[in-house]
Amino acid sequence: MSFNIAHGRGLSLYQGFHSSNGIRKNLERIAAIVKKRSPDIVAFQEVDQSSHWNRHIDLLKHIQEETEYPYSEHGIHNTRLGRKALCYGNAFLSKHPISNCRVTPFGKKSIGEKGFMEVSIQIDSIPLEIINLHLDFRSRRSRMAQIDPVLERIGTLTKSSTTFPPITCGDFNTGSKRFSDAVRQFLIRSAEHARYTYHPQNKRTFPTHFPSRGLDFILVPKPFVVRQANVIKSFASDHLPVVAEIIAPCSTESSVSEPNTHRD
Repeated sequence: MSFNIAHGRGLSLYQGFHSSNGIRKNLERIAAIVKKRSPDIVAFQEVDQSSHWNRHIDLLKHIQEETEYPYSEHGIHNTRLGRKALCYGNAFLSKHPISNCRVTPFGKKSIGEKGFMEVSIQIDSIPLEIINLHLDFRSRRSRMAQIDPVLERIGTLTKSSTTFPPITCGDFNTGSKRFSDAVRQFLIRSAEHARYTYHPQNKRTFPTHFPSRGLDFILVPKPFVVRQANVIKSFASDHLPVVAEIIAPCSTESSVSEPNTHRD
């Protein structure tokens, strides 16, 4: 599952409008979505650790407590000190052990900085590398520049690692069709290292009430197989979460999927 949780503000324009109780109630809505789907791995974007605008609530910790997932990792790519402190980034929840966390901010801004994080997750005997990214929403030029370090890292991983190419997911802040923007160029330029497909296809994830654009994707490399991918209807964020059921190539279905559960 990949889910931009919008700093825990739900459908309002600004998280600072909420009380601590209001933010916690919305985090419980997010946790309910995760619990209902029960994915092996969840990649979050816009997750605060301690920020003035959402009452210094550790969002990931609260969601983890509500969902009872055993493993988590927070990748901070935006930090500002002072009276109006900010500390946020991307994050993972997992049912399986997480290791080798690496965080890469795209720049050095004190507010609004985006970035990506990568982790290794072991599911039974299957080692997975996963990249969770959040690209700029204002500028196509910025998004194009931001995928450069991601592609460079994918190249490094595929050359030096004995694992599969990394699954890459997150909020790309652009659709999949535009040739000169980040998703399409990622698919083209990553072909040097791996053949990716994007999921879900022909679905819309933003804005929540009347979705008009697909901005959130899970990019899956060969030889992984995607059985299904969907958008989840919800009102816990301005983005809709996306899920994909992925089968690893060297496994039987039973090694990555438990009966009657979605492995997203």
